[in-house]
Amino acid sequence: MRDAALLPLPGNELPHLWQKPAYGVLLTCLQKLRVEPRVWSLDVSCTDILREQDATAHDRRETVSFLSAIIKSTLAWLDSDDEREVIWEEASKCLAERCGRTAMGEMTRRWPFENDGYGAFSLAIREPPLTGDSLGLKTWGSSYALAQLLNEFASGPLAHLFSPGAMSTPDEVLELGSGTGLLGLAAACIWRTSVVLTDLPIIIPNLAHNASINREVVEAHGGRVEVAPLTWGGAEEGMYPMFREPNRYQLIIVADPLYDDDHPMLLTSAIDEQLGLNAEARVLIMVPQRDKTTKDLLGLLRKELSRGPNPLLCLEEDVVDGQDDWGEDNDDETRQVGFWWAVFGRAESARR
Repeated sequence: MRDAALLPLPGNELPHLWQKPAYGVLLTCLQKLRVEPRVWSLDVSCTDILREQDATAHDRRETVSFLSAIIKSTLAWLDSDDEREVIWEEASKCLAERCGRTAMGEMTRRWPFENDGYGAFSLAIREPPLTGDSLGLKTWGSSYALAQLLNEFASGPLAHLFSPGAMSTPDEVLELGSGTGLLGLAAACIWRTSVVLTDLPIIIPNLAHNASINREVVEAHGGRVEVAPLTWGGAEEGMYPMFREPNRYQLIIVADPLYDDDHPMLLTSAIDEQLGLNAEARVLIMVPQRDKTTKDLLGLLRKELSRGPNPLLCLEEDVVDGQDDWGEDNDDETRQVGFWWAVFGRAESARR
């Protein structure tokens, strides 16, 4: 009679390591325990998403205990070191997925878009593991929230930029702090225009990868994207050549740019260097109102934008509800946040 430890397990039963389950049994079980992160949507509450995830997994405490036991085990009964490495790696991934977004390993998610104005498409976005302070390696909720509103902006506060002939040069839409590129790629598709995606040099390889794997989708929708490094407040001699010509962009977009006290000043300097000086130029910004710190940083940004050598005034603003990926506790149901957005223009535009 065949050893029971080699047989498939019934239902969602977890194997007992003392029974020395076979490699195939362990691997199948671990693959079933994978928890793929869902796409936050303005139409689906974060609580419902987390509840759905919990419904497809075992009891959290039992699962974490099982995964920890595998990682600590020598797995001496398996046939080879290669098999043991695979099982340890799978168990580690499953455990990391239960330690919050910032602990997750590499993943690729598809983000869907659908609207009568531009049809339907989806973007594949790779997110490497988060290392150090490289927050641009993760896709935060504000990028998706703002991307879903782009069609409304094109027919509303930004309509003058999208009338025939207005966007006459290929580089007039600039995204600052693109991160994984979701917002800028969506803008190229929805607005059917060219978008330059920028971020710190350390973020560029992954950003370029995402631009590459979505290039066919972007071009099919009449858009184009280019990726280039841009450090806010960086010295001119180290600046990428295309940014040395000041004030060339008619539209700048940016989502979730504020994490440190110096970010409002640095972002303002980048906008002041790159945004056109004419009255038609605009900046579209979204900042999630997560907590007092984020709100205070937004207050500083507004002050910096209004008192620079070429001051910018808030022409229109609002807050939309949405979900945010920020946080390390998968059981936290307080991720429903308000996403503040605003359109800024040169002081002259407010008097027009």
